[in-house]
Amino acid sequence: MNNAITNIKNLELETIKNLRNSKSLNTLRAYQSDFNDFSLFCSRNGFESMPTKPKILALYLTELSSKSKFSTLKRRLASISILHKIKGHYIDTKHPIIMENLMGIKRVKGSNQKGKKPLLISNLKQLINAIDESKEKNIRKSRDKAIILIGFSGGFRRSELVNIENEDVEFVEEGVKIYVKRSKTDQSGEGMIKAIPYFDNNQFCPVIALKNWLKVLDKTQHKIFNISDKNVALIIKKYANLAGLDSKKYAGHSLRSGFATSTAESGAEERNIMAMTGHKSTEMVRRYIKEANLFKNNALNKIKI
Repeated sequence: MNNAITNIKNLELETIKNLRNSKSLNTLRAYQSDFNDFSLFCSRNGFESMPTKPKILALYLTELSSKSKFSTLKRRLASISILHKIKGHYIDTKHPIIMENLMGIKRVKGSNQKGKKPLLISNLKQLINAIDESKEKNIRKSRDKAIILIGFSGGFRRSELVNIENEDVEFVEEGVKIYVKRSKTDQSGEGMIKAIPYFDNNQFCPVIALKNWLKVLDKTQHKIFNISDKNVALIIKKYANLAGLDSKKYAGHSLRSGFATSTAESGAEERNIMAMTGHKSTEMVRRYIKEANLFKNNALNKIKI
């Protein structure tokens, strides 16, 4: 009997370990960050955070709704649920008190709340011009130009961009191929290759920008950019400000969303956009396409005044 109990406990521990290993380190950190906020809420109000109850989760979501986007509420709920699973607990996130509370919040606040703006082609050119005209040292200009142009042209997530290593880059006749070892939606670790062609305009060409940066890069540096994903956002905000744009409206994700919106605006097919961005679901990509077509397919275009 004791052996059977020990065996079950070992299986439980192994299962929890497998659950942890199914997620990337960055994803687990994001889950933990979300859960920490929930834990603070529980501490302030005398609740237990692990395991929790549907009613406590509903109360937390209500408080959170006063200062956060609806998408943040859904993400926090998912993070709390996943960390419960990893710790061997179950929480019913589909419980009526949670679902009906979310429906009520959605009706009042709406789900399509304004996030950070995508960095479109015109904005991208403004940022590159701002880099070229800035008083930064040439080596810093070279790095920042490569980060922005490669980040945009590859539709990279910030975590993918900052983790590119020398061995992941291969220049070919048509442009450059960059191997992404693992990403948010590639939990099996299969990886993917992003192909970025040469642009006609050398000033805005990501391939040339990357070549120029690698020429001056310290060859002992493992990662080609050697910065944190938070620094990507700071670089974009810095040059947005120098370009005369409202830097508060842009973030690290603006490169990725800018790629998707700009390519959709230019008529790229949904599947081709997804092949570059690595999106597994069409929901987000269709949102970018919808935004890109707001003026393109506008009924008012048929009116002549």
